Amino acid sequence: MRYLTIRELRTAAENMPFNKLIGVRVKRRHADGVTIECVMRDELRNTAGVLHGGVAATLADAAVGIALASHFGGRRACTTTDLKINYLSAVAQGKLIARSHLLRIGKKLCVGRVDLTDGQGKLIAVAIVTYMLL
Repeated sequence: MRYLTIRELRTAAENMPFNKLIGVRVKRRHADGVTIECVMRDELRNTAGVLHGGVAATLADAAVGIALASHFGGRRACTTTDLKINYLSAVAQGKLIARSHLLRIGKKLCVGRVDLTDGQGKLIAVAIVTYMLL
């Protein structure tokens, strides 16, 4: 099986319209996942002035989806079936970093864990994301 290169991952992930809107950037490919990030900007804030929780959920979802694209060489369609996220702290400035770990790649379902941190490495949220292979 051929994994996608970091350049191929960046092209595929960063040019997806929704990822582009959020500002998703692929930083690193790991043996068991990827690291992606998003820089904080005013359009991503909620009414409290901090990063909207939906952006963190999007990054968690994307981190597992991009890791699966890498694992399957971009040749396997999949979709999110479940996402559970626990928010631990708010992000007011800087960036949000999502590091995915593929925990199980089954014949129909794949499960990943995502650790979301701020630019200083403080844990902001943790998520479990399940994808269904199509």
